[in-house]
Amino acid sequence: MSVRKTVRLSDGDIRFLVETVAPQLLSRLDVIKGDVRLIAGMLNQEAEKIFERIVLTDEERVITSISPAFLFEVLLRKAAKDLRTQGYTIEKAGFQKVPVFDAREVVDFLSEEGTVEYLVDMLTSFTKIRSFAIAVRVRKGIWRRFRFSDMDVDSLIKFCESVDDEHRFAFYKRIADLCLFILGMFPEHVMPSYQAASKADIACASLRRVRWSAEDYEEMGRRFYKLASLHKDADILGLAGVLHRFHRKFSLARKPLTYISENLLKSKKRKLFPSISPN
Repeated sequence: MSVRKTVRLSDGDIRFLVETVAPQLLSRLDVIKGDVRLIAGMLNQEAEKIFERIVLTDEERVITSISPAFLFEVLLRKAAKDLRTQGYTIEKAGFQKVPVFDAREVVDFLSEEGTVEYLVDMLTSFTKIRSFAIAVRVRKGIWRRFRFSDMDVDSLIKFCESVDDEHRFAFYKRIADLCLFILGMFPEHVMPSYQAASKADIACASLRRVRWSAEDYEEMGRRFYKLASLHKDADILGLAGVLHRFHRKFSLARKPLTYISENLLKSKKRKLFPSISPN
């Protein structure tokens, strides 16, 4: 994987990194903190060693010693290394697991500028769930206040439709991110295609949330990444290119997340994402 231009780590992250990779440099922590290239090089070359220490370290100490962003960066680098060696990814077809020889494409996708940084920020954002309230007009003169979390695809879409276009970027991006997150990190919560909601079910779903299939999540994810990439705020934030890449390569983007979910985190992901409540 390429070395990122910036690595945003806490003091605790850097201490953990140096203790693991080069303990003889602990006395020079203040100097290392300012050396972005050195830190990135340690991360890039020693992802395996860092991951092993994280796995072997007491869980509570890891949580208090390092930031989620540091953990996710290590996991993504470890996933890229494993997939490069493995040469294939796994797709589920019904009750069967089928090898797909696209690991090289996944690794290349992760190597593109801004991809890992975006995924790290996205995963970190899901460790804490935010709740919102909005007043919605039921009929003339009658308004009702609705509360929802940013882990609810359906209410995010409804909320997005209720605001002016100039304010929609954050919702476009969050909806797309949520589709990718659920499909990648929590595929066990995605409804099998043969059980997916029909159009008639969706039309009658005013009092309950619809469960979506993998195809539904992918279609929505692609669509909202494209909408986000075309919004003026994407250019202002320098995200237009990355978002368009996720629109085009959504199916590749979910694969490192699924590998992390099923091979590196497994049951521990519940502790990282305690408020998860996917559709």
